[in-house]
Amino acid sequence: MSTFKRSLCPLLAALLVVPWTQLARASAYDAHPRLIVILVVDQFRADYLDRYRGDFKARGFRLFLDHGAYFEDCYYDYANTKTAPGHATLATGAYTDGHGIASNAWWDLSRNKQRPVTSVEDERYRIIGEIHPDKDPGASPLNLRASTIGDSLRLATLGQAKVFGISLKDRSAILPAGYSANGAYWIDAASGAFITSSYYMNALPDWVTAFNSGDRITQAQEEAGDPGTRKFYDVVGRTPAANSYELDFARALITGEQLGRHPVTDLLVISLSANDILGHQAGPDSPQVRQMVDSLDQQLDSFFSWLDKNIPDGLANTWIALSADHGVAPVPAQAIALGMPAATIDMAKFTAGINDAMNAKFSPGEKVGYLLPQQELPYLALNRPSFEVAGINEQEAEQAIQQAIPAAVASLAPAGGAADPAAADPDTAQSPSTAQSPGAVQPPAAAQEPSTAPTPVPPPLARTLPRAGSKQRAKGRSSSITATDTVVAAPPPPPVVRQPAVPIVVHTYTREQLASGELPPSEWGEVLAHSYSANGGWYVMVITAAYQMQTLANGGTTHFSPWSYDRHVPLGFYGGPFTPGIYHGRVQPVDLAATLASLLGVDQPSASVGTVLTQAIRIPPPVPAARGSKAARRHPGEADETVPPGQSPKASQEGPASP
Repeated sequence: MSTFKRSLCPLLAALLVVPWTQLARASAYDAHPRLIVILVVDQFRADYLDRYRGDFKARGFRLFLDHGAYFEDCYYDYANTKTAPGHATLATGAYTDGHGIASNAWWDLSRNKQRPVTSVEDERYRIIGEIHPDKDPGASPLNLRASTIGDSLRLATLGQAKVFGISLKDRSAILPAGYSANGAYWIDAASGAFITSSYYMNALPDWVTAFNSGDRITQAQEEAGDPGTRKFYDVVGRTPAANSYELDFARALITGEQLGRHPVTDLLVISLSANDILGHQAGPDSPQVRQMVDSLDQQLDSFFSWLDKNIPDGLANTWIALSADHGVAPVPAQAIALGMPAATIDMAKFTAGINDAMNAKFSPGEKVGYLLPQQELPYLALNRPSFEVAGINEQEAEQAIQQAIPAAVASLAPAGGAADPAAADPDTAQSPSTAQSPGAVQPPAAAQEPSTAPTPVPPPLARTLPRAGSKQRAKGRSSSITATDTVVAAPPPPPVVRQPAVPIVVHTYTREQLASGELPPSEWGEVLAHSYSANGGWYVMVITAAYQMQTLANGGTTHFSPWSYDRHVPLGFYGGPFTPGIYHGRVQPVDLAATLASLLGVDQPSASVGTVLTQAIRIPPPVPAARGSKAARRHPGEADETVPPGQSPKASQEGPASP
């Protein structure tokens, strides 16, 4: 062999293993990857990606489905499927019992006696960039009780890594970014301008001011069909224009903050809110939501192409994760029409029934408010001072509410329906959905009258008799049929009339039961344990039957439950460490933070309970030993020290098979 060839062969071998060598040593400390983008699509049920997969033409969602590691069976393992706890869970790798965020807002009478406090409200700070800076309190991760993957990254790099969060909603920007984030941005609901809190900075950076003062807000209003609107969140927010607007702000942030251009890894969390705003109104099965999903696919394709061109090394050194904060239930009216036991619950009537029962027991002849107003499932907040005036402690108060629930549920049975027998038995621990302020909404007609399932009109009958005078007809017809007979289609059957479903609450649990772990020793018990939070004072957790919810003013739908349609979300990864494929088998959203932390070489977040998804991680092949080394002189049959214990050399080289 010539000297040239002898020199060239080792060089080629070295070049072939360079990507794997970098992958094996990749960590946050050497900017491998340069940037991580976590995409959270608000209210994005996982079945959308299978349902509408034929619509996807570009590299948007297909980046994960065709070129990334995608997990079909990702389910939250708690019962309080709301926006704030979902975003906190994804970033902390913990559930509510670990990170403390139980809902979007809750009553804390030590902080505010007029209304619930939000999950990110912090009166110690002020809003930066809002037109009326003193109108609302500031915001921070004050209520978060666990660190995030962004915090782990910042701590490990001594603050060199930059971490940001973006959303239309404050909670969706702040909670996943964490305590130590460089910034979190959300919009002013009226104008659409991006704002932040003095927790992060004293003034907006120049690049944010330039974005807000440019023509991008006007463009978004025009795309949404309402130029000049002063209800940006409500009007623009429910259209695809909102996602495009957010992604353009993400481009401005990456450019303005020079993300991906530091000696360590940077992190950006983008929570896209539009699907949630529209989904509550139209429901998951609507053509409007399908259009939103299809539009987002194209918008993500454009964004990924932009990242490829504007991040050093492009997508080759960028990791992207995809998930959602929760799913959503079908619109009750649509579910009822298909025969599902869906129902809506008159919350004002339910609240009044509970209060009447408490007054009869503790303050006869009076009208004391034992329940606080403005409540949402799955937690029913008690008015602690009212009970304390009556000399009732927490255990007695919560048990009294529990015992009053069956009768309150039975009173909600629609005309012509009968209450479920179990609903009258306190031992079944059934309870109704949480209360809204009296008079807020009225139950829909569908909850009061029998449901009529639509009967499709059958197509015209195909002609089965030969034309008059034909030999075929004369030979085969019955003697009862003449040449002048006409075939008349049978009238369609009358529509099916179904009685409306009876509102049912299948379980109730007091705060003390959740706190002490007095729960079933089962997977269901774990779901409940993960839903506990010390925030919110005294409360009772209530779980309605599947497909049932409180009456909504817009006739749409919502999410809050432990049922699978609220817990099923996508989980996908794209980047060098991940073996492309569709993976089946139950995984959880908490696995996202655990997996990223492991690959980055940083600590998992403080309360993380996630599992590293090793089945989707590439195993680099061993680096070929140099000629004359100990490995090269190994005799046949000797163990290969570069192969992990218990694994064959072939398996180590090929990595896990793509499912």
